[in-house]
Amino acid sequence: MASLSHRHFTLKQFRYFLAICEAGSVAAAARMVNIAQSALTKSILELEDSLGTALFERSSRGMVLTQAGYRFQASAQKVLGAVAEASMIHRGDAQNLQGVLSIGVSSLVAGYYLADLFARFQRSHPSVRIEVVEETPQFLEHLLINGEVDLAMMVSNDLGNPQALVVETLTRSNSRVWMSSSHPLAQASDLSLSDCAAVPQIMLQVDRIDAVLRAVWSRYKLLPDVMLRTSSLEALRSLVGLGAGIAILPDFLYRPWTLDNEHIEVRNLRESIPTVDVGLVWRRGLRNRTVVDEFIAVAREKSPLLKRSA
Repeated sequence: MASLSHRHFTLKQFRYFLAICEAGSVAAAARMVNIAQSALTKSILELEDSLGTALFERSSRGMVLTQAGYRFQASAQKVLGAVAEASMIHRGDAQNLQGVLSIGVSSLVAGYYLADLFARFQRSHPSVRIEVVEETPQFLEHLLINGEVDLAMMVSNDLGNPQALVVETLTRSNSRVWMSSSHPLAQASDLSLSDCAAVPQIMLQVDRIDAVLRAVWSRYKLLPDVMLRTSSLEALRSLVGLGAGIAILPDFLYRPWTLDNEHIEVRNLRESIPTVDVGLVWRRGLRNRTVVDEFIAVAREKSPLLKRSA
């Protein structure tokens, strides 16, 4: 493939591409960015033609990133992040914002979403002091309702007290099946939940991931063969990579450009199951301070889902 420096891209193509990554289908992405499906499809086909490679695998169930697509996703996020940051420089200087922002995070969000968003905010508002509390989603809800943190970033599925809280979704992630390339199920191009229930599984018991899956198993009246429930993603990766079991996990946890790609493969599920959502959460009726509003604004610039609602 030719060097990207010799290709011509538009920011709109990058946004459309990331919208499909978020939504998982052209139809949902078209609604997200408010354009016709045909126009969105044309834009992505032109982007793939310019790159000389397919970014998505297309199926009746939606759009799934190829290995090249995953790599391009990381680059596109960096490009749009830099543009968003540049657009906020003047606003940040003019306000010379000061104060303290208290943010709660859950462990998975801390590992996958925290650093980049915080770095963007602090570069625009260096005089704001950020205090971070890491807790479970359940306890973060308690801290929000009691006013002990201003905002929380966490897996926002199935909130315990939704009437008291406001959620703005940062990203929605589809789930797929992780397995070793030597696993017997790796021979199939996609899998059913009943296929998965029949073999040993490692279940990630953290940040409501397990709660989302328990509801799925219950809905389909299946009883999975769980060999281990763990809060350690590293333990799960090691066991899956060795072929000890499979796991059903959201895509945001999979990093195909790292060691995951050497030991772990992923397969689509035939059934449609709920996405795992990561969101910004705050107490309903909160008298938003300027620092809170500014942090939400930075998050909206980074997320197609939030940018649409801004």
